[in-house]
Amino acid sequence: MKATLVRPEDVAGRLGAVRERVADAAGRAAGRAGRPASAVRLVVVTKGVPPPVMQAAFDAGATEFGENRAQELLAKAPELRGRPTWHFIGRLQRNKVPGLAPLVDLWQSVDRLELGRAIAGRAPGAAVLAEVNVADDPAKAGVAPDEAPALVDGLRSVGLAVDGLMTVPAAGRDPRPAFAALAALADRLGLPEVSMGMSDDFEVAVEEGATIVRVGRAIFGPRPAAPGVQR
Repeated sequence: MKATLVRPEDVAGRLGAVRERVADAAGRAAGRAGRPASAVRLVVVTKGVPPPVMQAAFDAGATEFGENRAQELLAKAPELRGRPTWHFIGRLQRNKVPGLAPLVDLWQSVDRLELGRAIAGRAPGAAVLAEVNVADDPAKAGVAPDEAPALVDGLRSVGLAVDGLMTVPAAGRDPRPAFAALAALADRLGLPEVSMGMSDDFEVAVEEGATIVRVGRAIFGPRPAAPGVQR
């Protein structure tokens, strides 16, 4: 079946429904007395989404957008009326950093010190998240949990502001243990931001302590598979 994006006029309703689900999940956060919905930032993932549909989300009040691919962010950002907060959430090659540096507000997928150095060279003091492979999945990027403190220290040593941690859980497994582990690790490291959870599992992530969720398909509908992802 061919993947079909929603119409621009339907985006506001779908965005509102996701916000309601985030708020409900925050209210039942595991092991807590609940949290306000404002404690969770919704990053609208715009991979494969054309500018008119993105504009509909922005006009409906979405303020934070996330892109997985450098070339898409560079191509689409100038076409938007208005300036969202841009998150880069995909694997990234260091040679893409110079072009992205003027746009990216939070680099979410920093998985090695070499990439951190490249970011610091172009955007001194930039806000970043250290990516952690808490599920020990060879298909996913990120350092092992026991390597996260060293990565955080290294990123700080080159002048970056490490706001927190990020993960992508292993496909086909219950994501809750991975989410709980990342939240606990961030707490031990004294980091306030925990980015985890996507369209299929963001409610579980919020229940386990996510402060940032990255949601695309639940808002925009299914998108065609891309031929490749850059690192």
